[in-house]
Amino acid sequence: MAGKVGRAGSAAATVHAAQRVAAAVLLGVGVLGLLLFSLGREHAWQALGGGLVVAGASMVLGGALGFLFGVPRVRSGSGPGGETHGSYAPNTNLEQVSDWLTKVLLGVGLTQLGSLGERMHQLGSALAPALGGEEGAVPFAAALVLYFLVLGFLAGWLVTRLALPRVLSDADEALDLFLAGQDRDRRGDKVGADDLRVRAMQQLGLLGGAADRAEEPVHRPSAGAVPGPATVMAEVRSAARRSALTADQVRELFADGDEGRRLQALALMQGDPALADLPGVLDAIEHPRSGFEQYNALLAARGLLNRLPAAEAQRLRDALAGQLVAADGIPYGSDRSWLAEKILSRLEAPGLPPQQISLPQQAGPAAEAPAQPESSPPSQPVQP
Repeated sequence: MAGKVGRAGSAAATVHAAQRVAAAVLLGVGVLGLLLFSLGREHAWQALGGGLVVAGASMVLGGALGFLFGVPRVRSGSGPGGETHGSYAPNTNLEQVSDWLTKVLLGVGLTQLGSLGERMHQLGSALAPALGGEEGAVPFAAALVLYFLVLGFLAGWLVTRLALPRVLSDADEALDLFLAGQDRDRRGDKVGADDLRVRAMQQLGLLGGAADRAEEPVHRPSAGAVPGPATVMAEVRSAARRSALTADQVRELFADGDEGRRLQALALMQGDPALADLPGVLDAIEHPRSGFEQYNALLAARGLLNRLPAAEAQRLRDALAGQLVAADGIPYGSDRSWLAEKILSRLEAPGLPPQQISLPQQAGPAAEAPAQPESSPPSQPVQP
């Protein structure tokens, strides 16, 4: 199986390399032909500059036409009944304009097909002065426009056809995740809301994920597909409040040492803060088995913010600050850094009671005794 995957990856890399070479060759042939033509002109630099402008304008026009022909269509639904997914209807104005313009251009082009040669000669005559205006400039100008127009059309169509659907799909899925996060936030599920917001920002490329996190698609899995680790964690988190487990049992589950059990315990802590154990959460933050475990420990800590006394809040704050500045700690710009900074800002929020972020007091009689003001002792009268 691994051999087949390796061969498939090697074949894909070969195809991509061949595509890049073919594009470079096609572009290079056109530029080389323009350069050789300009060298034979009396005003070579003028011919070269004018030819580059004509070629660039033709390629831009061809790319715009390729974009119009390659605009993807929005699917009305993925189910057999054609129901739409998500909480909004996508705007299809661009698709309608593209469809209308392509039909108009095809109709006009077919009606003028008989006079195409005359039109190209007129175009070449109009552009010939930009190429020096000497003998041979008219056909070369027409050929230059035709060559780069077709090249730009192919490039614009391929880029639009291959890249634009993925970009639009990622944006739609990210918006669905943001809206779902807002809905969970309104229902009081702060942990689930932040998890969905992080996944939405990852979908848009605004945040990096854990390097060792298993990749899984954000969109809805197909029937029979094996759910990814993030999906399993979300399912355990949603069932935590219906679980019959106690806080001691969840603590023992985390202390088992197996990474899978530790993740299961963290998911239960996320779903029900009453099951959470701060020492276990701090251990997963400061000594994680993986980046995915540390991410889920941060989610569990997010759900504990309203339940922590002063001393434990300070311990969490110190652990997060230490991981953010450590060289082998939480990487900057990742999903974990976003969560850690959000938790720290919540701990330092002015709306919290002062004891939530105060330093722990020392135990013993010295802590109970009121502080004495620093003042010099009264002077004693001198005895005669």
